[in-house]
Amino acid sequence: MVRIKFSNNGNTPFERLIGHNNDFLKQWNNLEKTLWEETSLDPDLLEQVRRTMAFGNGCEYCMVKGGKPDFDESQIKISTTASFAELFCIDHRSISDAHFDMLREYFSDKEISELCVFISFVNASQKLGKALNLAEDLQAEAVVKLKDIK
Repeated sequence: MVRIKFSNNGNTPFERLIGHNNDFLKQWNNLEKTLWEETSLDPDLLEQVRRTMAFGNGCEYCMVKGGKPDFDESQIKISTTASFAELFCIDHRSISDAHFDMLREYFSDKEISELCVFISFVNASQKLGKALNLAEDLQAEAVVKLKDIK
C-alpha cells in the first residue's frame, strides 16, 4: 500500500503521487519527456541505465516495467555506463575523476552532462517510488513479475 493517498491528477500511479501539486506533475513530466526525446544518447543505453538503477534503488514499480538489464559485458559502452549509474545510486560520493575518465572513452562532455542529468532524474524518481512504496502490482506496463527476476 502506498504511503500517501493518490491525487486525482495524473495518468499513472506514479503521476498521481506527484499530482498533489499539478505544477510539479506538469514540470516533472516535461523534464522526463525532454530527457528521453531531446538527447544525443542512444535510447537503448538509457533504458539499460534505467533498468540497472531500478534494481540499485529497489524500486519494484520500476523493476517490473522492463525487467533486469538486458546487455552483456561485451557491450562495453553500456556496461561502463550502467556500472557508473549503479555506483551513482549506491554511493555517489565515491565517484572519482577516474570514473569520468572511463566515461570520456565513450562520450563527449555534452553526452556526459546529459547522462548525469538523466541518471540524477531517474535516481530521484526511483527513490521517490521506493520511499512512497509504489509496488509491483501498480505497474500497468509490467513485462515481468518480481518473483521471476529476483
